[in-house]
Amino acid sequence: MIAILVTLIDLIIYGALKISNINSIRWSRFLRPIFLINFAESRQIRRVFRSIRNTLPEITYVFLLFMFSVLMFSLMALKLFGDRNLRTVEGSPYFTNYLEIVFDLYVLVTTANSPDVMMPAFDFSWWYSLFFITYVVINTYLFMSVFLAVVYNNYRKHLKNEIRKLAYMKHHKMIEAFNILKVKEGTENVVQEAQWKKLVKLVAPDISTSHRELLLRVSDEEQKGYVDKKSFVRLADLLNIQVIAMRIQTHPLEHWMPHIYNSAVSLFVRSMVQHKGFVWIYDVIILINAVFIALDEENPLISYAEWVFLSLYILEILLKVYTYEPRAFFAKSQFWNWFDTSIIIAALIATILNTSFKSASQYNSQQVLDIVFILRVLRLIRIVDSIQRFRVIMNTLINIVPTMLTFGGLALVVYYMFAIIGMELFQGKIQFFPRNSTAHHALECGNPALKDSLFARAKYCKNNFNDITSSFVVLMELTVVNQWHVLANGFALVTHQAAKLYFIAFHIVVVIMIINILIAFILEAFFVEYSLEKSEVETAIERKIQELGVGIQEEELCDGKLIDNMETSENDLGGEEITKKKSKGLMFKIASKRYRTVDALLQRMFEAEILPEDDGPSVEEILNLSPADVYSKNPTFDSAA
Repeated sequence: MIAILVTLIDLIIYGALKISNINSIRWSRFLRPIFLINFAESRQIRRVFRSIRNTLPEITYVFLLFMFSVLMFSLMALKLFGDRNLRTVEGSPYFTNYLEIVFDLYVLVTTANSPDVMMPAFDFSWWYSLFFITYVVINTYLFMSVFLAVVYNNYRKHLKNEIRKLAYMKHHKMIEAFNILKVKEGTENVVQEAQWKKLVKLVAPDISTSHRELLLRVSDEEQKGYVDKKSFVRLADLLNIQVIAMRIQTHPLEHWMPHIYNSAVSLFVRSMVQHKGFVWIYDVIILINAVFIALDEENPLISYAEWVFLSLYILEILLKVYTYEPRAFFAKSQFWNWFDTSIIIAALIATILNTSFKSASQYNSQQVLDIVFILRVLRLIRIVDSIQRFRVIMNTLINIVPTMLTFGGLALVVYYMFAIIGMELFQGKIQFFPRNSTAHHALECGNPALKDSLFARAKYCKNNFNDITSSFVVLMELTVVNQWHVLANGFALVTHQAAKLYFIAFHIVVVIMIINILIAFILEAFFVEYSLEKSEVETAIERKIQELGVGIQEEELCDGKLIDNMETSENDLGGEEITKKKSKGLMFKIASKRYRTVDALLQRMFEAEILPEDDGPSVEEILNLSPADVYSKNPTFDSAA
């Protein structure tokens, strides 16, 4: 409401001044991202902003100490070098203005102007290099590491506190539901089977009858006809586990020509394809292909070799489709199978087109040739799926990508705010001209203040704030940090030296704060996902499902190298395991034990630490939980977690 009111006032003032032919700025435009943050779907972005807000006090103390160090070193630099008549490479006085020294040393923290800022003093005496080395060690390595540690520790603490609240709240609500439905069965309060089925059908109407019966079997393991409190509280977790029913499918060729498909030769081919050696052979082929890709394309031998590699890859796909049931091989979860097949077919089509163009009319289609080159290189990605450790790391990275969208939204909000402020401050101050332009001041980016500046000599004219796209590009360059001081100096020359504060503020907010929070998030997400990948984290519900022995399990398949381990829902490709289970007719499988957000996974971890018989704190106590709270009922939580 405040943002809407402020925007309305700004519109009225701007419109009134415009009518009076007075130029003004729209100072409320940078508030627009607030509307994005307040969307109902922006819960994760709000959570990140809350984490930043909660982390600010701890960061502030470290930042003040860091700035004190920079100011102290700047004062020492002024006293050491100010009266020695030293000159920079551009010929200007060296370290004679205190504010410029502060800016140069702040830039040195980011290493963007190293070793340039040191060279005049170093040329005078090598002893002075010790000053800069000491400064870099203390401020770049020590303080920046402390920033990361403080941000990581506080972000982790506040995030887990929020997740703890969610876990307790969910536990509390499930107990409330149990108390509404419970009946007395001997000395125990339970929920009758009929009531349980009615409830599950109401809250999960899309699951099949067989799936519902399976969930009842998990909840009522001893088939007593009712569900106790402990099992009922876990119902929400049970419903969140994606379970699919699979009917045993035989290969179509076994239906059409059973004698041939089950012959000795066919069985030998199928066992050969299922053997690990088959995967190793194709790993070697991919590596050899990589060597040939790097060689001279014009060599006829290389050109013929490409057809050989394509033929081998096509043969591989055909053998796999012959060995494994096609519908399972091309199931929606089989990402790598789809990827391999698509790349090979696309490469075959592109190579045929390119060869046809060449043979038909000496015409070499560069676009088609570029596609061929790209597809050849993409084939090398298949090696990632072949090596277990590569696959574990890649799957972990892929699993945390959806959660990174939160920080994409955060970056968009912050970038937009700084872009709008930058456009209001610097729009039209710098212009871009084509290389051969004869326009006045074209070499100075349209502004004589940039004459002989490093900004103009480096041809940075296109790095301006004249529109939103260019502004985002400049901000991205500032995020990378390298040469950011050149950009800051350029815009300061065309406006005022105080403009450097804008660039310093962006560096503090984005590079020091948000990037460190992003790193903290990636570290936490990677640790959690990587431990999950190694099966070190498994909820009690999943263990219980696997222990029941009713066909819900994640099996090791005959050709593990073919499996997309990120999803394990439809991975049965054949072999002895399926043969053993054909008697069941219908198999259930956990679709995936991956959680789409790190928050969801952390919530499951905290829920595992809450005892089922523990009613937990009240709703009021839950809402007032702080990261420093320690509950006697649940000693596993501490202030650091």
